Amino acid sequence: MAKKQNPNRNAEVLALLKDILPKAVGDQSLVKKIYSACEEQISTRVKVESFDKFCTRVELPNLEEASVEELQRQFEENFGNGNVTIVADEKKNTAQVEVKVDGEVLKGAVKVGPREEENEDPEFKPKFVPFPISLESDPELVWVLGRGETLTTEEAAIQLSKIQDDFWGSKTGQNLLRKRVERIFPEFISRVPAKMLSEGGLKRHYKEPEALKQIRVESVVKKK
Repeated sequence: MAKKQNPNRNAEVLALLKDILPKAVGDQSLVKKIYSACEEQISTRVKVESFDKFCTRVELPNLEEASVEELQRQFEENFGNGNVTIVADEKKNTAQVEVKVDGEVLKGAVKVGPREEENEDPEFKPKFVPFPISLESDPELVWVLGRGETLTTEEAAIQLSKIQDDFWGSKTGQNLLRKRVERIFPEFISRVPAKMLSEGGLKRHYKEPEALKQIRVESVVKKK
């Protein structure tokens, strides 16, 4: 069984590579290639793990048309409309699933019947804590995101930066750029799928940005 990818650990590895590679390798173009290859490999593993996990957790009561359509709907909600192909396999009593994600094709099968009880201990799910961020160009406009409590603010910032690059480089992001949507943070945070954020240990608390309210605290001196 493949080892589960920890978003916190992934961020640590990428941060370590970013710090060490420029010092260890003289050719900076090679540094970029190595870093990009490692980043892509981690991203691929996360996608495969997420897909495999979904295949084992989703329920399929039978292979009737209505059940298969419901299965299709659930996969499309998680992996995008038009990216999912499902074929009922009566001989194996399964539904064969193919999902296209950023040019890759993931294949799996969903068994008919109730979901099996997991023998392993429930996977630890960290709680989310507020992760307010703002842009240097407009520090008073604050987005209150959420970060897993296992992530430091620095690690969360690294993850957020990586997710932005992944989003604009994805098929959806490229289509938006061709439609002249600006590659800016407000457009990214309003359009990025919640799944991309959650895989990096982040989530949106509010879909719309709220302006920072500045208050003045007056000191009060008690008279004797």
